[in-house]
Amino acid sequence: MALENDLGRDPIRSLVLRIALPSMLAQFVSVLYSIVDRIYIGNIPEIGDIALAGVGVCGPVVTMVGSVASLICLGGSPLIGMSLGQGNEERAKRILSNCLLMLLTAAAVLTAVILPLRRPMLYLFGASDVTYPYADAYFTVYISGTVFALLSTGLSQLILAQGFAKVSMRLVLLGAVLNIVLDPIFMFALGMGVPGAALATVLSQMGSAAYGLLFLLGKRTRLRLSFGGYRLSLMGHILAIGFSPFLIIAVDNIMIIAMNAVLQRYGGPEQGDMLVTVSTIVQSFMLVVTMPLGGISGGTQSILSFNFGAGNRERVLKAQREIVKLCVAYTALLFLLARVAGPLFVALFNGDGEVADLSLWAIRVCTAAIIPLGVQYEIVDGFTAMGQVRIAFSLSFFRKLVYFLALFIIPVFLEARYAFWAEAISDIVAPAVSVAVYFLFINKVLDRGPRDL
Repeated sequence: MALENDLGRDPIRSLVLRIALPSMLAQFVSVLYSIVDRIYIGNIPEIGDIALAGVGVCGPVVTMVGSVASLICLGGSPLIGMSLGQGNEERAKRILSNCLLMLLTAAAVLTAVILPLRRPMLYLFGASDVTYPYADAYFTVYISGTVFALLSTGLSQLILAQGFAKVSMRLVLLGAVLNIVLDPIFMFALGMGVPGAALATVLSQMGSAAYGLLFLLGKRTRLRLSFGGYRLSLMGHILAIGFSPFLIIAVDNIMIIAMNAVLQRYGGPEQGDMLVTVSTIVQSFMLVVTMPLGGISGGTQSILSFNFGAGNRERVLKAQREIVKLCVAYTALLFLLARVAGPLFVALFNGDGEVADLSLWAIRVCTAAIIPLGVQYEIVDGFTAMGQVRIAFSLSFFRKLVYFLALFIIPVFLEARYAFWAEAISDIVAPAVSVAVYFLFINKVLDRGPRDL
């Protein structure tokens, strides 16, 4: 079997590019899952703005459900990479099979627990009496397909951990294309409206999951999926590594939930729903920033994990330098696009004059300091790739803490809309601290090497 990428021997610069670019593109395309839904929903005649606010309330909850796949597979992926770097393919195969069982179990539990609780959850996360019917219509259909959401996300990571960046990209691309095609069919041609958008997403994720399973059961993969070898101790190890990225994603969504709640409270009956609509549009743009950025820093974890497991210090350091360059270049590009192409992005959602103007202002505020964010992402994901959960989590938690402090303090003294400045404040303070911590600890981590797997 020919490897798509030799993580231990290929030249670092070209290897980083070959893995980072497909991974970035895959995440960029995956943004279309939520953005395409929101664009179509925002253009529903007469009810578009209110329906968009309702679906925006679902966004953080939906992503939190998906973050369970990160708990499992972003925990399993570094362990797979380090095992392969140490030449232990049998252990890597056991990790793969344990991850699949955990994904299926988690999907069943989440579906059974969340569906009966959806009404209080949606109100807690920012729904109003006006927007709740649309939030409930979308959320009920989506949660019913949780198994496909977890499999499509998780299998992509497990394939990427083996160095198959292009296969992982095709898995995500398949789902996104299906979603773009099915959305207008279900929503408008069949007259299903908001539930149709959710059904299109579920079916698209089903297609991605099927593609991933077929690849891992086939002959082209390095680690063929098998059944058996399940061990609670190994599952615990996977969850211990994955807990940091899971908590990072979960808290990211709590940030969005908190933002919606703050906007509803301080915006009041007159502006609350409008500000949540604005927040939904801003969140959509920030997904264009953060998901491809995470594709670069997270997708290239396989390089770091493999070479860290192999004890190749210089390749780890050189790879990190190249990854940081890509991350900063991407955030610089999005900083410029927010200012040049922001009006075009806002126009996609068919907002009225006030919503459009305020959305453009908020996008520019939230992206004011995103360039340093590229450095933050690589440092956190780099430490995670080397199994340094405590360092990675501490750095990410500090950024969230700065965000929450700013979010809850600003509206007390200023208008509700100034809460959007919390993003920029956290994107300045946190990367500065992360850089200092990186230079303090990286040599110690590399000197110690991987712990026993």
